[in-house]
Amino acid sequence: MPIEVPQASSLKDLFSLKDKVVVVTGASGSRGIGLEAARGCAEMGGNIAITYFSRQEGAEANAKALQEEYGIQAKAYKCDTSKWNEVQELVANVITDFGRIDSFIANAGRTADAGVLDGSVEDWENIIQADLNSVFYCAKAVGPHFKERGKGSFVITASMSGHIVNYPQEQTSYNVAKAGCIHMARSLANEWRDFARVNSISPGYINTGLGDFVDEETQKSWNNMIPMGRQSDPKELKAAYVYFASDASSYTTGADLRIDGGYICR
Repeated sequence: MPIEVPQASSLKDLFSLKDKVVVVTGASGSRGIGLEAARGCAEMGGNIAITYFSRQEGAEANAKALQEEYGIQAKAYKCDTSKWNEVQELVANVITDFGRIDSFIANAGRTADAGVLDGSVEDWENIIQADLNSVFYCAKAVGPHFKERGKGSFVITASMSGHIVNYPQEQTSYNVAKAGCIHMARSLANEWRDFARVNSISPGYINTGLGDFVDEETQKSWNNMIPMGRQSDPKELKAAYVYFASDASSYTTGADLRIDGGYICR
């Protein structure tokens, strides 16, 4: 059976996430894409489950802040998304605690700091595991729940690096992983066509702190290659996550939304 047209008609109701349950992986930092995705969904009334790998204090503080500011339910869960058993446990625990999952934002990941020749085999495997296999684990774990309910939205944080080759830094493993994420979204959109939508978001250079190890001169070169002349603030992405998580995107699946300040235009 095809996914049904939502009953809501007004834009306000289509974007609403009131009483829905949204999982966002990788939302333990004081700034970042995951936190802003969670905040955007909470602003629209969604109950939020966020994950952390090592920053328990930060994640629990974020969950508490979301509850207090938006009057929703929020909880932090420890989960290493690069481990299948922990992702399975996460999905089961969220369903037990919240009753269901309506949208799942697979956002957790890491950056690369070496190319193929300069990096080790272990470096390559760690990036592929953290940025690609982890997304597969999330999809594999939550997919049966979506199928059972006959509805759901799966959103992947990909990257403009899945479309282009970054310069001057060498990060082949990351580029390959993110290209895989984009095509995973397209493939899952077809595979899950009868019960769930799957989309990806490809951010450009975002001021999240992940690039702090990059020297100032390199970051200036990035800005010079961006038509808008600057990196994005993470909050400039949260509307995109709300769109894909909500019924506002009810006829959108297999799409990749680039939010890169025009970088790929050049």
